[in-house]
Amino acid sequence: MFVDRAFITARGGDGGNGHVSFKRAKGLPKGGPDGGDGGNGGDLVFFADPGVNTLLDFRGVKMWRAEDGEAGRKKQQHGATAPPRVIRVPPGTQAYDVETGELLCDLGPEERVVIAAGGRGGFGNEHFKSSTNQAPRTSSPGAPGEERELRLELKLIADVGLVGLPNAGKSTLLKALTRADPKIADYPFTTLSPQLGIAALDPARRVVVADIPGLIGGAAQGAGLGHDFLRHIERTSVVLHVLDACPPDGSTPAENYRAIRAELQEYSIELAEKPEVIALNKVDLLGSPEDQAQAMQDLAGELRLGADQPAYVVSGAAAIGLDGLLEGLWTLLHHGEGPLEGWKPATEQAG
Repeated sequence: MFVDRAFITARGGDGGNGHVSFKRAKGLPKGGPDGGDGGNGGDLVFFADPGVNTLLDFRGVKMWRAEDGEAGRKKQQHGATAPPRVIRVPPGTQAYDVETGELLCDLGPEERVVIAAGGRGGFGNEHFKSSTNQAPRTSSPGAPGEERELRLELKLIADVGLVGLPNAGKSTLLKALTRADPKIADYPFTTLSPQLGIAALDPARRVVVADIPGLIGGAAQGAGLGHDFLRHIERTSVVLHVLDACPPDGSTPAENYRAIRAELQEYSIELAEKPEVIALNKVDLLGSPEDQAQAMQDLAGELRLGADQPAYVVSGAAAIGLDGLLEGLWTLLHHGEGPLEGWKPATEQAG
């Protein structure tokens, strides 16, 4: 189950109490104070584990706290400091203070942060002895650990974000490109949550791909599933527009491209200006390679695509054009040179 939002209480461990005791030994009838200090409480730490991709562990568990420090003991023995409690969260996790609205952290892969500090241990009576108070019977309690009400939000971190209308074939394409196994069926909103996959061009080159649920008109205002998941595209480096070569509603691939571009632009100018690649999908339904090439030529003409605009003829179902698409994505992500240099959104080129 994919969970990208949660509300929790985070608390560091309480410090241990200081101890009150006096030396009692043969030959020391008036032994001095020897109560030790309490140990510090443990910190509550978030660690962004690349192997975790959901906030599911926080669903139904409200309180997360670290261990308390150990109380001080006699013979000037200090209590043990509690170890930090490390909570694994997905990379891309943001933690907000519910009371102030402040963004406390925005974690990248393998980053860690103390989200709630442990309390300091209290002093034992040995700490309070002085020339004027040689037998103090005073100790101090440990300080309580830091406590915060948190709102956790997850924005996926991926190299490439797949966008398109429902039934554009994004899930099938993701499955063909990567080892992901998303649910696939012929109805709108097959993908109810973002899906991640890793495409391996070779042992040394990998591309992380995220399939975003299908967008519809009004997604930027929250229609359908769009508003909940548009924010996941914000972390991607490249937007891959997946267009159905044979839209079942009689529209054209160019019209569908413009519809998605409009939603991205309305949601975020920054998002709309990300580098993009166009994939004309399901071309196996068009017939011959000549027909497929003609479909791309028609699309390029309608959108006024320049020679430097990365656009590919592909089919996730028939495994057509996938190697070329991955090579183009890798080049755009890591080199930005050659035929992909000088990119501009197709709608801008269309004037």
